[in-house]
Amino acid sequence: MRSVEDQLAAVVDAAAAPEPIRVALTDALGLMCAEEVTSTTQVPGFPQAAVDGFAVRAVDVGGTAGLRKPERRDRDQDEGGDGEEAPAAPQPNRERALPVVGEVPAGSQKPLRLQPRQAVRVATGAPLPTLADAVLPLEWTDRGRKRVTPQRPVRTGDFVRKPGDDIQPGDIAVRQGAVLGPAQIGLAAAAGRDKLLVYPRPRVTVMSYGLELVDLDRSPGLGQVFDIASYVVSAAAKEAGADVHRAGIINAEPRRMREIVAGHIAKSEFVVITGAVGGSGAAPIQEILREIGQVDTTRVAMHPGSVQGFGLLGEERVPAFLLPSNPVSALVIAETFIRPAIRRSLGKTAVTRRTVKARSLRELSSIPGRRGYIRARLMRDADSGDYLVEPLSALEAGPAHLLAGFAEANAMIHLPEEAVHVRPGDIVDVEFLRQRS
Repeated sequence: MRSVEDQLAAVVDAAAAPEPIRVALTDALGLMCAEEVTSTTQVPGFPQAAVDGFAVRAVDVGGTAGLRKPERRDRDQDEGGDGEEAPAAPQPNRERALPVVGEVPAGSQKPLRLQPRQAVRVATGAPLPTLADAVLPLEWTDRGRKRVTPQRPVRTGDFVRKPGDDIQPGDIAVRQGAVLGPAQIGLAAAAGRDKLLVYPRPRVTVMSYGLELVDLDRSPGLGQVFDIASYVVSAAAKEAGADVHRAGIINAEPRRMREIVAGHIAKSEFVVITGAVGGSGAAPIQEILREIGQVDTTRVAMHPGSVQGFGLLGEERVPAFLLPSNPVSALVIAETFIRPAIRRSLGKTAVTRRTVKARSLRELSSIPGRRGYIRARLMRDADSGDYLVEPLSALEAGPAHLLAGFAEANAMIHLPEEAVHVRPGDIVDVEFLRQRS
């Protein structure tokens, strides 16, 4: 029997990123960048106001070298503009009022020149007039329209975004191999790029096999069941970040099945076949797969989902997963092995879900020598902040092979192979599946 660690290592080692493609910047979120993005411009490209206020010469409002530089803090909005916020409750001084000789909104392309002892009203993001070297925040004035009286001094450079503060020409805006989050998307946009070379989402084809299976557009007859597992696995693969194609039930004569599987290999980074393990009924599909590539059907030291298969198919050596048709077992295998493979091919450093230590609220048992994956509800103690986990019992969630109980779970307890019995209060490892709403 193979350990979970050995099976996971084989699966993750076989995962490879698809060939890079160029996509629109709006479609690049969450993908891994396949090129180094270098800026050809500086950002900002001109001196601009960081707050709503008045563009001035610092010397005209008492800004001398001996004055303390004012404190700054970020704010969400200043009269409609995003920028830095000046401290409130300014103390008036005796500086003379300055004539306000104009107004510059954000986006203005009209050059304006400031003369000594003058002020120009500016909005956040507006270009500074020539000779202006500081912005006097609106809160530090009497808000005059024709003449404005400063109530605090500013120093040269205060509340001004200088050219190139964010990015200089030649700077690397996004590094090759970086996973593109909102900040990376913004930096690529700042570098003027509307398209990026990325590693696309891996294509996962999910098929199902089994003479007892019917699709959802038919009513099951005697001895027949709906094909549920392929829908479960397709959803899990999509949630992991893959581009999923559910090919449906592939029951056919051997030659036709071989053609179907071979056709999907050519356009997939991963292939998943549910119902391909678990008894003599799976022998026909396994024989066909061994003609196409190398597939190893084995037992893994886990439950549920012990019987499974993995291998490489076709000349392209596409990773293939063989899963049982039981949807609970298929889902546990998908979470434990298929999800990490997809995450690795996306370039993610964390390929598994987050796990925490939690105190069990109930007694539970496991199968000796196998790692147990037990559906559960994860909670947090309001007073201590400790994690608490409630295993979903057979009485509440049904037998372990039924899917309904999984819908009530937001976590899975991981019980090591040597843990046969857990008592209430014992600490166990718990994997987040989703946050409870």
